[in-house]
Amino acid sequence: MLMQSRPDPVAAPAHDRVYRALRIRIMYGEMSPGQALTLRGIGRDFGVSMTPAREAVRRLAAEGALSLSPSGRVTTPDLSPDRIEELAALRALLEVELASRALPRAHLALLDRMEAQDTAIAEAVVKRDAVAYLRRNLDFHRMLYLRAQAPAMLAMAETVWLQLGPTMRALYARLERTTPPAGHRLILAALRAGDEPGLRLAVRADVTRGLRMILTGDGGVV
Repeated sequence: MLMQSRPDPVAAPAHDRVYRALRIRIMYGEMSPGQALTLRGIGRDFGVSMTPAREAVRRLAAEGALSLSPSGRVTTPDLSPDRIEELAALRALLEVELASRALPRAHLALLDRMEAQDTAIAEAVVKRDAVAYLRRNLDFHRMLYLRAQAPAMLAMAETVWLQLGPTMRALYARLERTTPPAGHRLILAALRAGDEPGLRLAVRADVTRGLRMILTGDGGVV
């Protein structure tokens, strides 16, 4: 009896590989607001033809990570103040709920990993490394939210992060501070104390503070 060969799970379709790689670049602020992209350039960067590049762009545009004009011009989001405010409100709603749901499952090993991540964030701040800062900051939050066991809600939060990525990069470039955000210490303290009201307040303040700074023109860190 002949055995059927199984498809290689590593060999993802070309458009999926491009989509995931571009998604990470946008979410972690490797691109600036309003940065123009071309299908030809994307294809060249990832070694694919125009068709996979076009499909990846289409998927990212559907998530609000890219803007696609009727003429075919592709750019990263350049958000208006109203849009930034809306996304900040979404972060507060989604991430406060995720943190609250995660609290009963926030074991000591998780808190130790989050503290280590916060130390890495502090190092990125000192080095003025915007991409490392944004990546480690979001990973700090993701570590906690995974414990919420609410995948649909986490997916929505990540879509908000994706749309905000270039804007957060622009915010970081304006910062003058060389110290890490205090919000993470408050989050960790509330988790260790099992303080749900304190945790909700700490998460809400942490995820919205930097975005409010954009709207008011002051310096700050998310």
